[in-house]
Amino acid sequence: MRDADYLLVESTYGDRVHEPVDPMAQLAAVIRRTADRGGVLLIPSFAVGRTQTLLYLLHRLKTDRSIPDLPIFVDSPMAAAAIRIFKENPDHHDLTAAQCEAVCEVAEAVESVEQSRAITHMRYPQVIISASGMATGGRVVHHLKALASDARNTILFTGHQAVGTRGAALVGGAKSVKIHGQYVAVHAEVDVLDNLSAHADAVEILDWLHHFDSAPRTTFITHGEPVAADALRLRIEESLSWRCVVPEHGESAVLTHAHEARAAD
Repeated sequence: MRDADYLLVESTYGDRVHEPVDPMAQLAAVIRRTADRGGVLLIPSFAVGRTQTLLYLLHRLKTDRSIPDLPIFVDSPMAAAAIRIFKENPDHHDLTAAQCEAVCEVAEAVESVEQSRAITHMRYPQVIISASGMATGGRVVHHLKALASDARNTILFTGHQAVGTRGAALVGGAKSVKIHGQYVAVHAEVDVLDNLSAHADAVEILDWLHHFDSAPRTTFITHGEPVAADALRLRIEESLSWRCVVPEHGESAVLTHAHEARAAD
């Protein structure tokens, strides 16, 4: 894209820059650290896309023997279904069919509720990947309830945590979280893999915008917390002198084609 009459740009990370950290190395360090303590690594993960990325990284780490050969479980029916689709369509990936199969086989899919309850009570080093990614619902909540109070364990987030979610509270250092009407103490290590996010940071967004041949008539800044959205607005206005708007919830705008605007003038 080189020009647009109007532009909508997201701002999830509009107020920050991703650290130059290798997420695979960071993941390996978290796994080794947790295993050395005899703990369980719980990864709240988005079922489609993020879980499959994690499986690829885990496959690479196991193949390179960078982590112990500990069991890995995917406890999310939606994620398990997505993995099956991933495996059945190797022509749509950059991986070879053999690589695709190996990635999908690195973890055991947990199908039933009974199996999910069983792995919660396995008190030896393992990795549990479970939805939802912000720990707002799904099977991961039951795992959190069982694992958060044990200092040997680790809770590892791999994406943006929206304000008001249980995930945001944990990343923010909450000493306890409310689960099923009760407060659960948090003694487990809480860590974040920011660089796995599919959202561009502020610098990456600005780099993309610099490729436009001309300024949009209005740039609407969406999909971000108020602070992040306003920070990106300020960056764009100062760097490019574009007209930017951060819409309020429910706000509407009338868009006209450039030719219509010139005719009206």
